[in-house]
Amino acid sequence: MEFWTFILFLSVVFFISRLKSKSTSSSNKLPPGPNPLPLIGNLLDLGDKPHKSLATMARVHGQIISLKLGRVTAVVISSSAMAKEVLQTNDQFLCNRTIPDALTAHSHHEVGFPWIPVSPLWRNYRKICNNTLFAAKILDMNENLRRKKVEELVETVRKSALKGEAVDLGRLVFATTLNLLSNTIFSVDLADPNSELAKEFKKYVWGILEEAGKPNLSDYFPMLRKFDIQGMRKRMEIHMRNVLNLLDSMIKQRMKQQELNPDSVPKNDLLHCLLKNDTDTKIDGNQMIHLLLVLFVAGSDTTSSTLQWAMAELLRNPDKLAKAQAEIRKLVLKNRIVEEADIPRLPYLQAVVKETFRLHPVAPLLLPRKAQQEVEIASFTIPKDAQIMINIWAMGRDPTKWENPECFEPERFLGSEIDVRGRSFELIPFGGGRRICPGIPLAMRMMHLILGSLISFFDWKVEDGFEVNMEDKFGITVEMAHPLRAIPSLI
Repeated sequence: MEFWTFILFLSVVFFISRLKSKSTSSSNKLPPGPNPLPLIGNLLDLGDKPHKSLATMARVHGQIISLKLGRVTAVVISSSAMAKEVLQTNDQFLCNRTIPDALTAHSHHEVGFPWIPVSPLWRNYRKICNNTLFAAKILDMNENLRRKKVEELVETVRKSALKGEAVDLGRLVFATTLNLLSNTIFSVDLADPNSELAKEFKKYVWGILEEAGKPNLSDYFPMLRKFDIQGMRKRMEIHMRNVLNLLDSMIKQRMKQQELNPDSVPKNDLLHCLLKNDTDTKIDGNQMIHLLLVLFVAGSDTTSSTLQWAMAELLRNPDKLAKAQAEIRKLVLKNRIVEEADIPRLPYLQAVVKETFRLHPVAPLLLPRKAQQEVEIASFTIPKDAQIMINIWAMGRDPTKWENPECFEPERFLGSEIDVRGRSFELIPFGGGRRICPGIPLAMRMMHLILGSLISFFDWKVEDGFEVNMEDKFGITVEMAHPLRAIPSLI
């Protein structure tokens, strides 16, 4: 039975049985918003692309609005000024997460880094990420692992170019980002097309993303959580179990390898750093595999989606593509891939990535937060336990902040001090405050490395008779609804 059929069914059930809720003193101070329907509130207003529906509501009701989603009060932020209030001024009261019911599978919400509350364990994870996994010296040390994967990507595209064949950029970039991650973490490929293990891993990762992105009645009507009416938690348990088991087996294999033949163990990947005992931020085995689960699921999907959007915009704007190619080809010798050391000297390539973040943030509502206590913002009250969504998709198209906001114009970032690391609230694709994504250093290296190499080595055109379809589909991330295919040619 489909989600909206359940909604209608529940409307009847709750209409018969609901109790009138008592009004609270703070209800009159809630931000404005569309009138809710009885029982289901504003659920039908969200549609299948909530980031766009909420942006439309913001234009009518203001940059901070409130909604009733079933039994949940939600507050939606749609401006950089209000985002700063949430992510900086009141971050200590609004930093914890709303937990989707599906992500309680295998108690992931109790040990999964993005979901646990600020606590000693959360601080431990943060130290590990900042000081070990994503520290500049560690990433510099394993740069050769990523370079090798990009060289393999270029060779794969070269073969298609020689045959005049179109390339499925979405699939190819996903495989490359997954391999970049798996080599950075484990020194192995997980997207080898000839590997059954890789095929299984990809299937389960996509399963996790799919279940996490679906609307779930249990999230809007908490009393239904124990029933798992749509079976989402049950399916999530299956997908997650398979990934956790695989990660656990790889960790145990490494530990056995260390024990039997220490000299054969890779010394420059992230797993080696995690297993070292010379740190005061130790985590147990269960916490370690849940941390690695987050790194793989979040890192592979978000990076590959951003790269696909970037290539789509460049194909639609040949003058921008030519400008980016000219910059790279002037700096980088022919037949050499773009290296990480080149990135600071490629300002237009950096601007292309920033402009892609502005127009196509892959997590357009970030990860929803939950108010620990009642907070006042802009004379409005955010009640305790309210869900808070920050619509960075709407913020990226705010005409009061951006000139020609619907146009792809990387030039707007040349000479600009706007960055993506949480200090410039008009552009926060990785979030902000203490819950900002810790994987930014690796993600930024990967995106510039892959995108720069693809446009440096090849010229690109859309398949004859086709146009780039920019329609998107909403889930835990927003992706291109139609696979991006393009024909490469050797320069």
